[in-house]
Amino acid sequence: MKPMENGGLDLEGGKVERERQKYIRGSRKIRIHNQALLSGFAYCVSSCSMILVNKYVLSSYNFNAGISLMLYQNLISVVIVSALSFFGLISTEPLTLRLIKVWLPVNVIFVGMLITSMFSLKYINVAMVTVLKNVTNVITALGEMYLFSKHHDSRVWTALFLMIISAFSGGITDLSFHATGYAWQITNCFLTASYSLTLRRVMDTAKQVTKSGNLNEFSMVLLNNTLSLPLGFILIFVFNEVDYLIATPLLRLPTFWLVMTFSGILGLAISFTSMWFLHQTGATTYSLVGSLNKIPLSVTGIVLFNVPTSLENSVSIFFGLLAGVFFAGAKMRERS
Repeated sequence: MKPMENGGLDLEGGKVERERQKYIRGSRKIRIHNQALLSGFAYCVSSCSMILVNKYVLSSYNFNAGISLMLYQNLISVVIVSALSFFGLISTEPLTLRLIKVWLPVNVIFVGMLITSMFSLKYINVAMVTVLKNVTNVITALGEMYLFSKHHDSRVWTALFLMIISAFSGGITDLSFHATGYAWQITNCFLTASYSLTLRRVMDTAKQVTKSGNLNEFSMVLLNNTLSLPLGFILIFVFNEVDYLIATPLLRLPTFWLVMTFSGILGLAISFTSMWFLHQTGATTYSLVGSLNKIPLSVTGIVLFNVPTSLENSVSIFFGLLAGVFFAGAKMRERS
């Protein structure tokens, strides 16, 4: 009778252990799933809010110093990242002279990308900026083909062709068309594509001159924003924003400073949330969610800023947003 009792106890113990392991696995899945949802939501909110707040500062406040706004935002990023690194909450690479020399060329493109984005957002509504940014994908794909001999399948090229059509038709039917804003946005597309293509090569070289042999997202944020400060300061004088800053009454409004500071925090939040979301999911999900995120952003931009639109322009915008989603899906299939 004793062996049977021991066998019964072992059997019961085995059932308990299996149930415990099943519960742990289930809890882990729920936790991971919640992390992915939370990180995705945080990324979508921060990226949408950043564009809308910048548009609010530049258009609603009629602030005519986009370079100064960029400089202030980057300064906030440097202060926060440096503080987090000082207290040991994140790890960053020390900014050595060798690393700065390697990174400086791509940083010039980075600054140009931010400035042209500010200038275009002042004149163009959020929805059209979102559609025109699709042109960046076309330029990047052509650059990959000629620089890296990377070939894309027919689905990707079809999506890119649809993006070009939507951008062209959107510009023609835009009731608030502004030639200066469109010129800045096209320039921004070329600079953004150049930054993406150049970054791949510069990162490999930069890793070789760091002490750890690695360059994480936090180090890149600190490096880009720190190097942008002296260049941005020079450009403020080149574009004669100093006289405007002295004369404008906006800098004497506490609420204006609050909004500008919030925009700087949002800029840093995009870096953190995008890295968190990418870690929780993957490149394909990240790309697809980024494309889908443009749809509510465009609608919100039209509603909040009372953008005059027509049926033709709305169709062009929607067509461009769908082309972006189709492009993300085509890239997912290409990777697989």
